[in-house]
Amino acid sequence: MALNLKVQRRMASRILGVGMERIWIDPDELDRVKSAVTGEDIKLLVKRGVIKVKKEKGTSRHRARERDVKRKKGRRRGHGRRKGRKTARLRRKEAWMKSIRPIRKLLKEMRDKGEIERRTYRKLYLMAKGGFFRSKSHLLMYVKEHELLERERNGKGT
Repeated sequence: MALNLKVQRRMASRILGVGMERIWIDPDELDRVKSAVTGEDIKLLVKRGVIKVKKEKGTSRHRARERDVKRKKGRRRGHGRRKGRKTARLRRKEAWMKSIRPIRKLLKEMRDKGEIERRTYRKLYLMAKGGFFRSKSHLLMYVKEHELLERERNGKGT
């Protein structure tokens, strides 16, 4: 025997401030709910627990949390997972800062130790600023080659 409780369900949803789908009516008390015709009757049934609000359905975060843990460990970051340009994952400016800071630090260390002169330091600094050096190792390789050329010139000159 299916009773039509659409009116009562609608009144309860308005009173409780939720959608009609979230209204639960006790199957044992259907006759009492059917006889409820005013808002006060519905409120009384809610107070007695005959009409309740169902919990809100949500999307579980469990799988997402598991995925995030794997990403933190460095998994799931291969070429096949990537979308967009290189700069979509790391801004150009940040990539530049990552490369230029170690180069400048190395230049300062070399200048302070006396491995390069102030004039050479300034020249190399400006070259680095212009993006000439790809990495620290590239800078060291350039300095090594450059010093060899200077020694050869100096050796021939004296």
